[in-house]
Amino acid sequence: MNFTSIIQYLVSNWLENLGILTTLICVWMNTKQNIWGWFWGIICCSIYAYIFWQANLYSDMELQGVYVALSAYGWYQWKFGGKQETYLPVSHTPRMQWYIAVMIGAVFALVSGYLHQNLTDASLPYADSTLTGISLVAQWMMARKYIENWILWMIANVGYIILYMQKSLYSTSFLYILLLLLAVKGYVDWKKTIRT
Repeated sequence: MNFTSIIQYLVSNWLENLGILTTLICVWMNTKQNIWGWFWGIICCSIYAYIFWQANLYSDMELQGVYVALSAYGWYQWKFGGKQETYLPVSHTPRMQWYIAVMIGAVFALVSGYLHQNLTDASLPYADSTLTGISLVAQWMMARKYIENWILWMIANVGYIILYMQKSLYSTSFLYILLLLLAVKGYVDWKKTIRT
């Protein structure tokens, strides 16, 4: 690939590249526990909802809408979710909430996969729905500042790298490699916060 073809690719895929940039800003700010990460989350999710609609990845498209709602929830929780409506600290997921969240994610994956396989022209419906279920649980856990969210993001990011490579969304696949690295960073940084 020469320089001219790289520039042409970047220009022709400007929306995907904007989605990548805003996503990286969002996740970077989340690793730093900066509340403005939620604002950038709303922006990047709106961009990706449109991109996934074009790629017939309907579970991912729907997920972006839920992310927008969870971003608003996370924004509020991080600012007022602590004791007496103060700053919310990082903590571990309570065992019962962990079990319930995993069960809800699994049920979502099965039902969504079945519906998308039988009612739409969705591509890879069960894989897409499973990754969506994991992501929903991870996003909710992040909104509550449960450190285990980063472990789920690591699992989901590996799956998304493979999925998006299969759909020829190479820039987005590269994004998920970066997100995998940021998830590791987020886990390490948040773990230090819990220790202090």
